[in-house]
Amino acid sequence: MERILSAIGWITLVLVVLVGLLYVGVVWLFTAPFDPGRYHAGRAFRQLAVATVTLNPLWHFETDGPTPANPRNPYVAVSNHESYADIFLISHFPWEMKWLSKDTLFKIPVYGWLMRMASDIPIKRGKRESIVSAVAGCRDRLAKRVSVMIFPEGTRARTDEMLPFKDGAFRIAIDAGVPILPIAVAGTRSCMAKGSFAFRRARAKARVLAPIPTSGLTAKDVAALRDQTHDTIDRARRVLQRELAAEAKSV
Repeated sequence: MERILSAIGWITLVLVVLVGLLYVGVVWLFTAPFDPGRYHAGRAFRQLAVATVTLNPLWHFETDGPTPANPRNPYVAVSNHESYADIFLISHFPWEMKWLSKDTLFKIPVYGWLMRMASDIPIKRGKRESIVSAVAGCRDRLAKRVSVMIFPEGTRARTDEMLPFKDGAFRIAIDAGVPILPIAVAGTRSCMAKGSFAFRRARAKARVLAPIPTSGLTAKDVAALRDQTHDTIDRARRVLQRELAAEAKSV
């Protein structure tokens, strides 16, 4: 039965993306002249992820935490990374963020076009010129008063332990003078395991945490900021894991 429901989930995803191309395209067309940060087109794209989860019979997602008072005061948002489902979960937060994503995703027909209309930022691992371009893209979006979303582990963890964070997101935040916005994720590994594209029955949560200011920090503070953020997210995700376990027992 779960295989059938997974197939239904994929069919739903494809249909939402195809219909969403028209929706996001219209929003992009009518807002582009006065929205250089593509805030509205990006929000339309994230709404496709919310619709996909709503229609997926296997997934139950929740988000909580303090919503930024002014979403146009940008942040560098960072989160732990458990699976591709993280993208669908974090898209439920009610403000726009431009995603730093693998360049291969931008090559997927229709989906890649949507990412480009949303002004997400491609990066190719190990390629210096791509990394330089991606950093410039992040700075550009922040300058246009739109937050960026980065997974500082660099890849999805295969185990329950978080991988070390890389420095890039924290250098960008300090250079731009914007706060770090930590987000903790739990449960998405059960939704879609690394190495598999099958949807599985699961509950998942994401919690936005208190921003970490970067004013007055310099390049010398990158490591301390990185480690502080890693520990903050790690503690919060363990709390989320306990909450999910308690909810599972009560069902």
